[in-house]
Order: sequence, then C-alpha cells, then structure tokens
Amino acid sequence: MKTRVSTKGRVVLPVPIRRQLGLRAGDPLDAKVHRGRIVLTPGRARPQKVRVFTDPLTGLPVLSVGPEAPLLSSKQVEEMLSNFP
Repeated sequence: MKTRVSTKGRVVLPVPIRRQLGLRAGDPLDAKVHRGRIVLTPGRARPQKVRVFTDPLTGLPVLSVGPEAPLLSSKQVEEMLSNFP
C-alpha cells in the first residue's frame, strides 16, 4: 500500500493497516528511523471492553469487544475455530 506525505508532513495510514492494528484517531505512535526506513510502532495497547450478550436472532451468547475491534479475515477465524475443543 502506498501513501503520501502532505505539505504539513502528515501521513495517512491506510484503513486496512489501521484495522489490523486496531488503531484509532489520537492513538500514540512511536516513530524512529532504522536503516534508512521510517518505523512506526503503536505506543501502547488500549484495554478493550469485553461484553457478552445474547444474539436476538439465534439466542446464542456472543462475545463483543466493541465496534472498533480489528476485523478478522476468514482464514484467521478458521484457524481459531480449528483449535476450538
């Protein structure tokens, strides 16, 4: 993925990267130069609020970490379920 530096020195992180890392506006990033490359690292992990509720359609319990939770790919879900007892 490519992005650009604005005239004010700002860089926009593409949505797939933000979702994968669970980044939101205002989250701190550590920036450094390593071997001629810019490296951005999330500054701290944000605690997630976990909630269990009953799905109104199925009546089954559902675990939610909120609307800002990172999206999972089908492959990630498949891997998690393959390890489920």
